[in-house]
Amino acid sequence: MTAHPSGLATEAFEAQRDRLRAVAYRVLGSHADAEDVVQEAWMRLVRQDAATIGNPAGWLTTVVGRISLDVLRSRQVRPETAYEQEFVNLVVTPDDGPAPDEQVALADSVGLALLIVLDSLTPSERLAFVLHDMFAVPFQEIGQILGKSADATKMVASRARRKVHATDRPAGRGREHRLAVQAFGAAALSGDFKALLRVLDPNVKLTVDTPDGPVVTIGSTKVAAGARMFSGEIARQRPVLVNGIPGHMSWGPDGRPLSAIAFTIAEGRITGIHIVVDPAKLASVHLPALD
Repeated sequence: MTAHPSGLATEAFEAQRDRLRAVAYRVLGSHADAEDVVQEAWMRLVRQDAATIGNPAGWLTTVVGRISLDVLRSRQVRPETAYEQEFVNLVVTPDDGPAPDEQVALADSVGLALLIVLDSLTPSERLAFVLHDMFAVPFQEIGQILGKSADATKMVASRARRKVHATDRPAGRGREHRLAVQAFGAAALSGDFKALLRVLDPNVKLTVDTPDGPVVTIGSTKVAAGARMFSGEIARQRPVLVNGIPGHMSWGPDGRPLSAIAFTIAEGRITGIHIVVDPAKLASVHLPALD
C-alpha cells in the first residue's frame, strides 16, 4: 500500500526543495544526480511517519547528505561514473582584461570553479566542507551522516578547507592565467605539438562535452595530439570568460561556433581543460567572432 504524504510534509519539502537541490549539486557536481537525490529524499519522506520528524529541514538535509555520500562513494568503486564538470548554463563573455567582480561572482554561483577544486577531496571531506562551510550545518549533524564524532568531523572539514585554499582556483585573474591560455590557443591554432607540451601539465585532464556525453582524456601527449588535430577546423578565436573562467571561443569558416574552452591553471601550466562542442549548448552563445 502506497503511503500518502501529509500536507505538512509536502509543504516542508517544497519549502526546502531549492536548498536541498543546491546542497546535492555542490556535493555531487551534477545537476542530474542532484535531482535524483532530492527525489529519493522525497520518497523517503513519504514513507516516514511525519510525527517522528521534529525538524523537517534538518531531517531532509541529513537524508540528502547520506544519499549524496553514498553516490560519491559508489563513484570510487565505479570510476566510469565519476564526477563530470558541467556547463549546464553556458555563459560566455569577452575577456578584455581583468575579470570584473560580478564575473568572478558568476563563476562561484554557477559552481564550476569550486567544483573543480572539490573534486580533489575525499567523499567525507567534500560532504563535510560543503555542508558546514557552504550551508552552515552543525558538525554534530554532519557527524551523524559520516558516523563520526563532532570533533572528528570538524577535523575532516578543516582538512578539506586546507586543501581547497591551497588549490589554485580556475577563476583566477592573474596575468599568468592569461599567458597560459594565450599560449595554448596559439599553439593549437598553428598545430605546434612541442609548444602545446610546454604549456600542458603532464597529467592534464581534458573533458569534452559532446552531444553524446562527456569524453575524458588524461595526459599531455594525448591532449596535445587532439588539440593539433582539432586546429584544422578553427578559422577564428578570441579570449573569453566561460562561466567566469579564463578560456577562449573558436568559430569555423562559416561563423558557426566550434567550441568554448575553459582552463584550470597551476604554476603556469594547464592542469585541466573543459571543452564544450555540443551544438545544443553552444547555441546559447551569442558572442560574435572578432574579425
